[in-house]
Amino acid sequence: MVLRLTLSYALHHLDKMTNNRYKVIIADDHTLFRQGLKMILEEIENIEVVADVANGKELIDIAGFIKPDLIIMDINMPLINGIEASRILLHENPDRKILVVSMYGDEQYYNSVIENGVKGFILKDADNSELRTAVKLILNGKTYFSQELLLKLIRNRQTNSLIALTVREKEILALICEGLSTSEIASKLFLSERTVENHRASLLDKTGCRNSLSLVIYALRNNLVDMQ
Repeated sequence: MVLRLTLSYALHHLDKMTNNRYKVIIADDHTLFRQGLKMILEEIENIEVVADVANGKELIDIAGFIKPDLIIMDINMPLINGIEASRILLHENPDRKILVVSMYGDEQYYNSVIENGVKGFILKDADNSELRTAVKLILNGKTYFSQELLLKLIRNRQTNSLIALTVREKEILALICEGLSTSEIASKLFLSERTVENHRASLLDKTGCRNSLSLVIYALRNNLVDMQ
């Protein structure tokens, strides 16, 4: 049975939590979904679900004390929804790792949370292997976006982007879209990490994106990368 922590419980037991496992908080207003998600997550090595909450307010309250390695949250929650909760949590700590698992696949929803800075977005009807992949990648410092939603973006690609990118920027953008980290791109292209970061900053500035995940979506939507 999923352990439902209150803030007082979290404060009392914080010192008893293991330090050698990834601590995960689940936030969703459906008890059965939280229970099922916990079972799947705890089959992954070194994962421990340390709390589950039913609304965004409880999530915000408890996240500051537990300091989880990963937050998995829904968008449609009472009191404070996932869009606002992610904005608050990432404003407090931009390095927080948040994966949104939602039944909503409309652009207005995933654009909002991705602009806030979440590290991933998958749909609730995703299979268990996709969830595991998303969790592992995000915990290792990468991002993950639902394969179904990526296909939707590709199908709806536009060809009217007026943004002028250099050859090197296009090269780096393609590697970002492949999910490579700054160090991996630097190694592959024989560049310094600082040079890669400078190109990444230029790409964000030219596209008006706030982070790498929104940059990937922009690139797909505007036909800036070859997805063959």
